[in-house]
Amino acid sequence: METILANKSVGLSEFKANPAAVMRAAEDEPVAILNRNKPAGYVIGAAQWEAITELLENAELARIANARLADGQRPVRVTLDEL
Repeated sequence: METILANKSVGLSEFKANPAAVMRAAEDEPVAILNRNKPAGYVIGAAQWEAITELLENAELARIANARLADGQRPVRVTLDEL
């Protein structure tokens, strides 16, 4: 059995019949699209997608920063005024 990672779900046929209604529902939280009772995909609202991409970008920036801190070079201290 596959885990459905959403509180709301609709069947693929229902999604095809009225995608606008599913998109409206997705503004608040993700909606799982099910095919034969298994998740085929998820629909999320624009605000949710923006938040996810920001989190991913922050994670990538943190990874870069940690790699630079671990490279063995001595950090250079600067103040905001110097920038």
